[in-house]
Amino acid sequence: MEPVFTSVRLKVVVLFLVTFQLKTDVTKAMQVTSSGPQTIQKAQGETVSLGCTYTASPEDTGELDIEWSNVSPDMTQKDKLILSYTGGQTHHYSDPSLAKRLSFVGDPKLGDASITFSSVRLSDTATYQCKVKKAPGVDMRKVTLVVMVPPSVPKCWVEGAEERGGTVSLRCKSSQGSTPLSYMWRRESGGSMPSTATQDPQTGELLIRNHTDSNVGSYVCEAKNAVGKAQCKYSLHAYNPTNKAGVIVGAVIGALLLLLLLLLLIWLLICCCHKRRYEKEVANEIREDAQAPESRPSSRHSSFRSERGYHTHPGVQYSSVRNHLPSINESGREIIYTGGSNGTSQPTTAGENPLKLQYDHRYGYPV
Repeated sequence: MEPVFTSVRLKVVVLFLVTFQLKTDVTKAMQVTSSGPQTIQKAQGETVSLGCTYTASPEDTGELDIEWSNVSPDMTQKDKLILSYTGGQTHHYSDPSLAKRLSFVGDPKLGDASITFSSVRLSDTATYQCKVKKAPGVDMRKVTLVVMVPPSVPKCWVEGAEERGGTVSLRCKSSQGSTPLSYMWRRESGGSMPSTATQDPQTGELLIRNHTDSNVGSYVCEAKNAVGKAQCKYSLHAYNPTNKAGVIVGAVIGALLLLLLLLLLIWLLICCCHKRRYEKEVANEIREDAQAPESRPSSRHSSFRSERGYHTHPGVQYSSVRNHLPSINESGREIIYTGGSNGTSQPTTAGENPLKLQYDHRYGYPV
């Protein structure tokens, strides 16, 4: 019985010694001791520090190697190395726009591998990993950086009329700002918030029912997110309700007057058209009633030529009236017109004395 008890006791002692040795080795190994927040939220344009302090054990005698990487959200992709410290020198692996904004806070050999980001941008939002190696020890730490846009100065306004007894809706909205963005109304002057008021932090609406004079005062709306806040003010009033019946009656009267004016214009246009048509008809009647100019008596031979309309006929010869008129043979009878002075022409018939005729410019032939 005694040998069995001794054997069990020896096993317990050996197990205790092994456990103690393992604990001692872990305690003495490389450790990253930063205890800051795992997620840091910063406003765009600010400077942020990503902490990574470490403590090496006496057994860690190898060369110090520090690496900062941008951790890929896709586990199948490799992380992107952005900054390192090896052999006493700092090396940048990122693009120039990021490299000039990234640096170690102090001397990495002295146990501080923390880095600073200056003028952070929205594109800098990512998870970063600090890895410290000094053979045989190694340790790492991850920090998530979230870059946000602070809210812009909001705009305060009221929807609807500020009438007594009615419902008043005060609104507040920022044009810029990263979500989640919340709004909060408070009364700056005039007392506490109305008992009938309710507000929505997401939409920025303050709804006041049964508006009274006691609600008059200055109200402040504050827009806020994790990296900033801004506010605006609105001065609330109380007015008497508008006379809706009077407004309706006025609108009806105005519509009737407009209709009458339109009808008057149409009537004037019709009258103008009728007047123009009447004047035109009267002018046409005057032309029809006018007497034709009296014709002077002419000889049978000149009437004969007028009726013929100067159409050419066989056996008839024509020439200029002013110079001389040719002879006309009609039914075997020859009539000869002889030109006289001052536009006169004298017709002669064979065997008869010549007749004196006067040339008339209105008819174009002697009469």
